[in-house]
Amino acid sequence: MTTPIPIRPATPTRTSTLLANLAHVSSRVAAAAAASSTTSTTTTSSAPRLIAVSKLKPASDILTLHQAPASHTHFGENYLQELIEKARLLPPTIKWHFIGGLQSNKCATLAREVRGLWAVESVDSAKKASLLDKGWGERDASLKDTDHEERLRVFVQVNTSGEAEKSGVEPGEEAVQLCRFIRERCPRLRLQGVMTIGAIARSRAVKEGEENADFVTLRKVRDERCSSVCLAVDCIVWCC
Repeated sequence: MTTPIPIRPATPTRTSTLLANLAHVSSRVAAAAAASSTTSTTTTSSAPRLIAVSKLKPASDILTLHQAPASHTHFGENYLQELIEKARLLPPTIKWHFIGGLQSNKCATLAREVRGLWAVESVDSAKKASLLDKGWGERDASLKDTDHEERLRVFVQVNTSGEAEKSGVEPGEEAVQLCRFIRERCPRLRLQGVMTIGAIARSRAVKEGEENADFVTLRKVRDERCSSVCLAVDCIVWCC
């Protein structure tokens, strides 16, 4: 095993920028959550979790945000090899989310080799779910932290926008069938919820006080369709 190369710290200017950006986004999320709690008829049991998307960013940026004073824990990556390398370099206390498009031939490797893998958020087929389940079962004990969950968290990706270039299952019965398959046929996976990537044009067109149609669709999938597989109210992810 090769010795990890020490990570050079971010410059003071870069550190200041990163901390300011995280604080700004976190405050916006908190404000939106507070506003929603006063107008929504749905009660959630947990606060929104902010995942810092760190794809193509240097390990020093991630380390800066993970250390005090920010102490941010959850980071998202799109590319398998980049994620494997960063997970080897960075502290095992980081909780990694794979948010990129899943390729069947890389599912087992993703589940088997990434230290600190907390969730895979882009599952869109039974085949990929089965391969993740297989890879998690082959995971080396040395990668497991003391607080390691027995099962890998996964989210089913739903194509709410209908865009051909987007991955994801259809928001109707197809989503229910995949959720049920994971719950019943993948014992090493924990069905955490549903996820969508909204159409960028719709996101830009939404005005303050309005709801994004893609997110409304995803909420209906959770509330009306996936209740049959016992998805909790707060098991939902917005990606925009």
